[in-house]
Amino acid sequence: MEQPGLGTTPLPGADAVELIATTAFGLEAVVARELQALGYEGRIIENGRVLFTAPPEAICRANLWLRAAERVLVRMGHFPASDFGQLFDGVRALPWEAWIPRDGAFPVRGRSVRSQLSSVPACQRIAKKAIVERLRQAHGVQELPESGPECIAEVALLADEATLTLDTSGPGLHKRGYRTGIGPAPLKETLAAGLVLLSFWRPERPLLDPFCGSGTIPIEAALIGRNLAPGLHRTFLAESWPALAREHWTRARAEARDLAREMGATILGTDIDPRAIGLARQHARAAGVDAQIHLQVQPFGELASRKEHGCLIANPPYGERMSERAEVAALYRSMPDVLRHLKTWSIYILTAWPDFEKLLGQTADRRRKLYNGRIACTYYQFHGPDPRKPAAAPAPVFGGVSVKGREQAEMFKARLQKREHHLRRWAQREGISCFRLYDRDIPEIPLAVDRYGDCLHIREYERPHERTPAEHADWIDLMARAAGDALEVRRGLVFVKHRARQRGLKPDEPLSNEQRVFEVLEGGLRFQVNLSDYVGTGLFLDHRQTRARVRAEAAGQRFLNLFGHTGTFTVYAAAGEARRTTTVDPSNSHLAWAERNMRANGFVGGAHRCLRADALTFLREHRPGPSYDLVVVDPPTFSSHRMTIEDWEVQREHASLLTQVLALMTSGGVIYFATHLRSFKLDQAGIPGATISEISHETVPPDFRNRRVHRCWRMVKNAQTP
Repeated sequence: MEQPGLGTTPLPGADAVELIATTAFGLEAVVARELQALGYEGRIIENGRVLFTAPPEAICRANLWLRAAERVLVRMGHFPASDFGQLFDGVRALPWEAWIPRDGAFPVRGRSVRSQLSSVPACQRIAKKAIVERLRQAHGVQELPESGPECIAEVALLADEATLTLDTSGPGLHKRGYRTGIGPAPLKETLAAGLVLLSFWRPERPLLDPFCGSGTIPIEAALIGRNLAPGLHRTFLAESWPALAREHWTRARAEARDLAREMGATILGTDIDPRAIGLARQHARAAGVDAQIHLQVQPFGELASRKEHGCLIANPPYGERMSERAEVAALYRSMPDVLRHLKTWSIYILTAWPDFEKLLGQTADRRRKLYNGRIACTYYQFHGPDPRKPAAAPAPVFGGVSVKGREQAEMFKARLQKREHHLRRWAQREGISCFRLYDRDIPEIPLAVDRYGDCLHIREYERPHERTPAEHADWIDLMARAAGDALEVRRGLVFVKHRARQRGLKPDEPLSNEQRVFEVLEGGLRFQVNLSDYVGTGLFLDHRQTRARVRAEAAGQRFLNLFGHTGTFTVYAAAGEARRTTTVDPSNSHLAWAERNMRANGFVGGAHRCLRADALTFLREHRPGPSYDLVVVDPPTFSSHRMTIEDWEVQREHASLLTQVLALMTSGGVIYFATHLRSFKLDQAGIPGATISEISHETVPPDFRNRRVHRCWRMVKNAQTP
C-alpha cells in the first residue's frame, strides 16, 4: 500500500514529477508496458490508474504516445481526508502555484467512492477554497481573475484518502482527431489500441477485423505498425501552461515525427454495412494510414485468407437489445464454421455475451475483463501457433480432424462405392436418376447420402459427439470430400445440409436464379430440385413408390393434391392420364415450382390448376358435393403453416380433416395419407365411412435401408358414405 504524502510533486523545474496515466479497467498493464517503452517505470496503484515518476517533459511524450490511456494527470498529492478540515488543510498545503499562474482558470472536478466525505459538490467547494487561499498567498494577490490558461484540478476520494491532480490532457486521449463520423456502437480508440496491444500481432503479420465498423481497430493497428504517435495531430491542455516549457512540446513532436516508419503487412477490415466501410475509409485517410489498410464490404460468413499466420481482432455485435439477441446468437454459433478456415491464426474477440464460449463450443486460452464504455465485456483470446517456431503439423486453433475421423472417411468411401455398384443397374432399369445411397449404414457416421443425377446431396442427422463445432464442421467437410472422391463427383456438385441450421422455404419467397436448381429423372418424368438452399430438395425420394401408385390409379380420375408442395404427386397423376388435377398450397413459390414441374413434362392447360390456399381454408370454402376421385394428403412435418401434423396429433384434428376430405370424394374414391412423423398414430375410428389400411412398408423404396422412413395409409370411401 502506498504511503500518503503532502506536496509529493516537485516544481516543474525539478528533475522528476509524479504523474498518473488513467485508463479503462483492464488496460492498466498495457499502459504500464507503454510507459516502460517510453523509458518510464509505471506502477498500478488502483483500478484504472498507473503512477510513474518522470521529468516534466514526460507530460508531453506521454500525451503524444500513450495509446491505451485516457488521460495524463499531474499528481499534486495524496493524504487521509475523513473530514472537511483534513481535506481543506491537505489541499492548501500543496504547491498549486508551481503549475497555476495568477490568471489561470482552475475549475475543480470531484468524485468520491467508499468515503465518509460522500458529497462530491461539497468536496469540490472545499478544495476550490483551499486552492484559492494557497494561490492568493503564493502569488501575493487578492483577486484571481481566472482569465488565463485552464488548469483543471480534481479531488478524488477513495476509502477516505484524497488524491489531488491536474489534468494535462484536456479532451480524452481517445480523441485522436481522425474520427469525424460516428457509426453504430463505436469503439473507443484507446480500447481498440488496447485490444491490438494485448494480442500477438506484430507489424509484419496480417491483421483482420471482420466487424470493422467505422475502422477503429484497423486504424489503431496501422498507427502501431507505423509507429505513429496517436496524439501527434491534436493539442493538449498543458500546452498552454507557462509552467511547462514550450521546448518540451517542440522536441517531443519532432521525436514523434522522426520515429515514424513504414510497414509491410496489409491490414484488412471488412463489414457487412457499406455505410460503415465508407466511414472507415474516410477515417483511415484522416489518420494517414489508408495505404496500409484494405477495407471492403463483406459478410462475416465469407471470411477467408490465404495467409498461413495472422491475427483476427474483432468487436462483434453484443445483442444488447432484446430484438437483436436471436440474430447475434446465430452469428456467434456460425463463428466456428467460419473461423476454422483460419486454422493457424490467433483469434481475439471482445464481447459482452455471457455464454460466448458455450455458443462457440470452445474454451478460450485466455480471458480478460474489459469495459467498452459502461458495458462489462470479456476479451477472449485463442492463441495460434507461433510463426517464428514452425512445426510440421501445428495444432489448429479452430477445427481439425482426428486420426479416427480420417479412418472413418476411408470406411465411408468404401461403403459408398459398394452401394453405388449395387444400385447403379437397378436405377438404370427403373428409369430414375435420384436414389438413396447411404443412410447411417455405419453408426458413427450418421449421414444420409442421396444421388441426384450428377450431384450428391448429404444430410446430417443430429447425434451427440465429442467434437467441437469447428472440428465437426471439418469432419463434415472431410466426409463430403470422401463421398465426392468415392463416387467421382466434383466438389461443386456435393451439397451438404445441416438440418438444425437450414431454413425452410417461406410462403411467397422467390426462388432466385442464383440458387442451385437441377433437373432430374424419375419414372421417365422430369423434376426440378434445389440441393443447396432448403431443408427439402423439392423431391422426396422415399415417396417414389407412393407416387407410382398414384399414377397407376389416376386414369380418368379427378385428382386433388391438398398439400401440393412442388407438385410431384400432381405430375405423376397427370402422367397417369388423370382427367383433371388440382394442386393446393399456401406458398406462391411452391406453386410456381409445381407449375415448372408440370410444364417440364408437357402438362399445361385448363385441366391442371394450381390454387393458393391453406388446406383448412380450401376445405371450408369448397362447394358441397363430390368433386374428386383420388386425393393425396401429405402435410409438411415442419412448417410455418397453421395446420401441421403435430397440431393434428395434439388437437386430434387429423380425423376431422380427413373426414372433410372424404366429403369431397365420390364413392370408391381413394385417399393416400402420408407423414414423416414415425410416432404418428392414425385415429381410424374417428374417420367413419372409409376402409383404411396402412401400406407403409409397401411404399418404402428398395434403396432405403430405413424401412420406417415414413408412414402411409390408403383410404377408400365406402359406397354408403354421403
